[in-house]
Amino acid sequence: MLSLEDGKKLVKYARSVIEKHVKGEKIEDLENFEEKAGVFVTINLYPSHDLRGCIGIPEPVYPLRKAIKESAVSACHDPRFPDLREEELDGIVIEVTVLTPPELMKCEPTEYPKKIKIGRDGLMVEKGIYKGLLLPQVPVEYKWNEEEFLSQTCIKAGLPPDAWFDKDTKVYKFQGEIFAEKEPRGEIIKIEYA
Repeated sequence: MLSLEDGKKLVKYARSVIEKHVKGEKIEDLENFEEKAGVFVTINLYPSHDLRGCIGIPEPVYPLRKAIKESAVSACHDPRFPDLREEELDGIVIEVTVLTPPELMKCEPTEYPKKIKIGRDGLMVEKGIYKGLLLPQVPVEYKWNEEEFLSQTCIKAGLPPDAWFDKDTKVYKFQGEIFAEKEPRGEIIKIEYA
């Protein structure tokens, strides 16, 4: 568990990385945060909160400080959107989600919905070369139930919506600690849905 102070440092660092990257300036490294963790950096438009970019590293393969830096730079170039521009920096809010390691759900596919808690769990689906992930906050924002969440994660992976019933499809769940700016460069809060 991260403290609110840690969360504030991570969001401020992600904001700094994004601003310096977009302006072509040198990016400093974050001190501490050596433990390995998965993380996603989300850029939302303010005040609408429409998505502007969200990229992350789901597995704990890098120290958190490096994973944040990589994810923040990549979020500026989310392939679903044009590259982030300098004139947009005053109109975005930054969100950082630090993930627990994904755990394979070992049960019959029909049991998955009972083992997922909306607002607490994120999902990752994998089948062959296809892989998709949705963060814990996504089903809350879209008001999905557990079955819709499973189906939408399959769609994100490029699979049919009912692929989670397939025995060859692996479904993982994880949790995330979410820290976000309330307004551009403003107060940073911890968001809890569950």
